[in-house]
Amino acid sequence: MTALRFADLTLFLTGARDKMNAGNTAWVLISAGLVAFMTPGLALFYGGMVRAKNVLGMVMQNVFALGVISIVWAFVGFSLAFGGTGRLWGAFDLAFLRGLGHADAAVPGMALTVPVLAFVAYQMMFAVITPALITGATADRLRFAPYAVFITVWSVLVYATVAHWVFSPLGWAFRWGALDFAGGAVVHVNAGAAALALVLLLGPRRGWPHDAMPPHNLPFTALGTGILWFGWFGFNAGSALAADGLASQAFVNTHLAAAAGMLGWLGVERWRSGHATTLGACSGAVAGLVAITPCAGFVGGVAPVAIGGAAGVVCFLALRIKFRFRFDDSLDVVAVHLVGGVLGSVLLGFFADRGVNPAGGNGLLFGGGASLLGKQVVVVSAVFGFSFAVSYALGVLLDRTMGLRVTDEQELVGLDQTQHAESAYSL
Repeated sequence: MTALRFADLTLFLTGARDKMNAGNTAWVLISAGLVAFMTPGLALFYGGMVRAKNVLGMVMQNVFALGVISIVWAFVGFSLAFGGTGRLWGAFDLAFLRGLGHADAAVPGMALTVPVLAFVAYQMMFAVITPALITGATADRLRFAPYAVFITVWSVLVYATVAHWVFSPLGWAFRWGALDFAGGAVVHVNAGAAALALVLLLGPRRGWPHDAMPPHNLPFTALGTGILWFGWFGFNAGSALAADGLASQAFVNTHLAAAAGMLGWLGVERWRSGHATTLGACSGAVAGLVAITPCAGFVGGVAPVAIGGAAGVVCFLALRIKFRFRFDDSLDVVAVHLVGGVLGSVLLGFFADRGVNPAGGNGLLFGGGASLLGKQVVVVSAVFGFSFAVSYALGVLLDRTMGLRVTDEQELVGLDQTQHAESAYSL
């Protein structure tokens, strides 16, 4: 592995960039705040799509992740993701943030230009939002207590492990040369696989797919989309870990892909149904954002338009999967995050351009052959398989000990009252 490879690849800056930089530090801290803001944005995005009796249940599940995952990350998550020297798992050498506030603090395999704690904070927000993504699939029927236990354990067993594979310079996928700039596999494929495992265990909502279950507040969803779009600039451009040209490229790529994703979704939606909908515009933008996430710092030119546009079309068509295989993914996490994450990670094998980022690689369309494409497929498959298997096993354990699903009566009343003794609206 060359110094250049470690210099810019994904979230790691090493080699020549070995001194603290105030501008980089400011950008990373701002980006951490932007990513943190995405979680309440996700709560609004999902919350608007559920029925009124379940909106606080959705908001609570998302906001709760900000609390519990942050503590888990500080105690053991960061250490398991970035500590140790192994290729498969981290270690407990950095547990409880031991020594990371010292002037000479370091992370194995990395030479940051920002304080280690700035990197800890930034990565913490990724760890928070990833399990929160799962909530869209299990909406309207997952009990709060087992959900709280699930995401706590999942963040340790699954998220930290996958982050070590792909984000740590010592992980096997990173060492092998697979690319994931900001979490196509680590965040979206990972969460999408877990979501699929849980919906298979939970079964469908009462009345699905025959009864209408329309969104109760699409303005909430539109507002959540705007917050997510805004926060995604920190998610992707912040992953350069520097206020430089690479961050600028990722910023532009992010915006173009979201715009193209929206247009692609609306185009095929209007062609199929005769209408372009507000929900479709929001979903298409998020699909484009998901797909560009692994690619943001490795592609340039019009590639983000192609990637985002393809995501809008493919993710819309993927909505049919749940009806074909009869699993109730309430808010289409599988179609948008799993399919979008896989699509973006694989398309990187075509569109990666070393001229944009010398630490990356050249994809099939830029003279790099099929090597990178093959690596992307293998890593995505490994992440999906591992996350699905562990998530399913954990879900089975919790179902047998705590019970994952609310009762039929509680589902009819709604999660707001039965799980939290609250109502979103007093009319």
